[in-house]
Amino acid sequence: MSTINVLNKDNMELAVEDLIEKSLVSGYTYGAYRALVASLAKKGATTGPEQTEAFVQYTRLNDSRMRRWDKTLRFSDEDIAKIKSVVQPVSWLVLTESWCGDASPALPVMHKITEINPKVSLTIILRDKNLAIMDRFLTNGTRSIPKLVAIDQNSGVPVATWGPRSMKATVMVEKYKSTHGKLTPEFKQDLQLFYNKDKGQSILEDLLRLLPLK
Repeated sequence: MSTINVLNKDNMELAVEDLIEKSLVSGYTYGAYRALVASLAKKGATTGPEQTEAFVQYTRLNDSRMRRWDKTLRFSDEDIAKIKSVVQPVSWLVLTESWCGDASPALPVMHKITEINPKVSLTIILRDKNLAIMDRFLTNGTRSIPKLVAIDQNSGVPVATWGPRSMKATVMVEKYKSTHGKLTPEFKQDLQLFYNKDKGQSILEDLLRLLPLK
């Protein structure tokens, strides 16, 4: 259930590390990913094999949400100082899809961190085109996204993961599931309202725990 998971190097296969290394070179920058989502939203399309109207609509919504987050997201001076204190280079590889509602508030927070400190890099890849990687970083046995894999740049070894939601949002989801059995469209709307009110702070709190802070 934990949003953050520290990885054991002994559990990582060399083949997966090679795939991750290639993905860090060939994946999307945040700017390129944003351009992709905007283009898909304009064309009425989505990433992934399922080109359903629902996924197309979610892609449009996420394009609008990320555009808003990019303009309004703010960090405190204290959090900015923490981010700037990172001296050990770390790479963040994130698996997602354009229709993923939980990615729309998370990716802008990740990107802003990398803008503040270039020692932290962000690369985005599409889940359904990278299942060999996705299946090594499941959440409770599922291919939940977004999924961030933190990689030590010196060794190339994955050291921790985050996702698909902040710890606070995860508690909300688990409580709702325990009562209702599944997430309803109404709850998903309430979750987006939580993200809006939270203003990215719970995501930021989690991600700061992933960084090698002084």
